[in-house]
Parts: sequence; C-alpha cells; structure tokens
Amino acid sequence: MPVLDKFSKTFRLSNELSKEMLAEFYGTFILVSFAVAASAQYVFTDLSSYLTVNFANGMGLVLAIYAAGGVSGASLNPAASIALCLHGFIPWYKYPFYTIAEIAGAFAASAVQYGINYDMLNAYDGGNRTTYGPTATAAVFSTFPNPEVSNLNCFFDQVFGTFVLVICIFAILDSRNSMPIDKGLIPLSMGGIVFAIGTCWAGNCGYAINPARDLGPRLFTAVAGWGLEPFSYRNYGWFWIPIVGPMVGATIGYFVYQLCIEIHWTPEPESTDVVVSANGTKEKPTELTGVDNIAFISSKGRISEILRSDI
Repeated sequence: MPVLDKFSKTFRLSNELSKEMLAEFYGTFILVSFAVAASAQYVFTDLSSYLTVNFANGMGLVLAIYAAGGVSGASLNPAASIALCLHGFIPWYKYPFYTIAEIAGAFAASAVQYGINYDMLNAYDGGNRTTYGPTATAAVFSTFPNPEVSNLNCFFDQVFGTFVLVICIFAILDSRNSMPIDKGLIPLSMGGIVFAIGTCWAGNCGYAINPARDLGPRLFTAVAGWGLEPFSYRNYGWFWIPIVGPMVGATIGYFVYQLCIEIHWTPEPESTDVVVSANGTKEKPTELTGVDNIAFISSKGRISEILRSDI
C-alpha cells in the first residue's frame, strides 16, 4: 500500500532508544488502561468483584507485554527494571528514559479512562473530587492504604509484594531452575504472578508494586480536579510508599534470588552462538532463560528484557 509505505518512511524512528521509549509508553498505556478501567467498573457499578479487578490487572500485563515486548522487552515497571540493571540486562543509562516513558504512559491511560468514565464518575461523586470519604474516587486511579493499616505496615507490604514479583520473574526465566518456557507463555506467566499477588496482598494498600503504575495516575488526579489531596493524604506520608517500597523490594528480591539460587549453578560453557542484532552486527547472546528464540534477544545480544514488568 503506497500510502502506508510513505507514512512509515516519514515517521519511522531510527534511534533505538527512541523506539524503546515509545514501546514502553505504549505498553504501560495498555497496562494502566486495564487497571484503571477495572477499578472504575468495580467502584461505579455492580458488574464486577475484586477478583475480576485482579484478573484484569494480570491480563492487562499479559497483553501489554505482547504489545511492546518485541521492541523494548516491555519493562513497564521501574522497580523490576532495577533488578535487571543490577543483573546487567539493561544498561543503567536507559533506566531514567524508560521510567519517564512509563510514567507518561500511565498518565495518558488515566486521562483516557477519566474521559471514558466521566459520566459515571460524576454520577458517583456529584462532581466533588475527593480522596477520602464515602464518595472518594481518587483510589480509582492510584492506590491508597486501608484506613486501619499504618504507613509502616504498608511500606513493608510494598517491599514484600515487589520482592515476590521479582523472585518469581527470575525463577520463571532461569532455565536451570525450571523447564524452558516457550516465548509465547512468558507474558501469561508474568500476568499470573500479578494475579496471584493481587489475590493475596491487596488488603493493606492495593498492591501497586509498580512506581509508574501508581505515580502516573496520581499525577493525573492532581491536575484533573483532586488537587494536592492524592499527595498530601496522611500528611504527605503515603504517596512515596508505592514508589520507594517497590524499589527496595525489587533490589532485595534480586539479591535473594542470586544468593539462594543462581550463583550456586555449575557454570555453563560460554556459548559460541551468535545472533544478528538490530543494527546488523553479530554478537553473542547472554542467556538468562531457556528461551533462545531470537525475538527475545535485544540489540545488545542479551535476553529480552520482557521479564521487566509489572503492574
């Protein structure tokens, strides 16, 4: 199709980092669209239960990885990306760019879902946007703690939830610890982790376990009528917990998996295989998992960063 060819030649990105940032934005947009829409339906209607919210979060991650994984590996989660940077699968210089793209994608998804659910939102709160009270609606977009749970308890909840996420990710993708997984099943496995975490540890503060998924929507609510309340809640003692807690949990999860499992494998002979990267050079792949499909090898010759996801 000549028109499409001309369009693609005009707008096709040539810079690798730009492509990956766009994919991270797009993937996080999909992830958060499912998450926020599920919360909105749960709060505004009688059509769903919290189990369906958990399922939607898990499936949103699955579909987001399918959508963006071939380009950037579908990080979608700054906390999980820390573990991959520590392991050497993501260059540290990419980390802030991915994070910015992910927060922007989450912000955009929140704006779209705000528009889609605008009439139901107004019917529910009468146009009075609040963070707490009988008609509070800020929690449709980002997480807030159970009133009976302290900030300290919530912090450890976020640390532990992300700890579980990261050790499960590495366990699934480590071919020496489990059966090699076909590449098409990896997103389903990742979504299953999120679904399981949601069904077990949502009661304290909603299992953000992803700074971008929580901060992007929180920023949106701050400019869309809720004011500073999403940040000033509990005298500014809450908003940072879904950001810092997952970062700490991911770091601990990475080192625990390394110390308990990965460093104890018998070293394997260095592979002599080569792959042709996106820029046309031949490089040796560094394989973390049993997946050796070329679609899972980045342009740096490393295993796809598809494991870097969240909610």
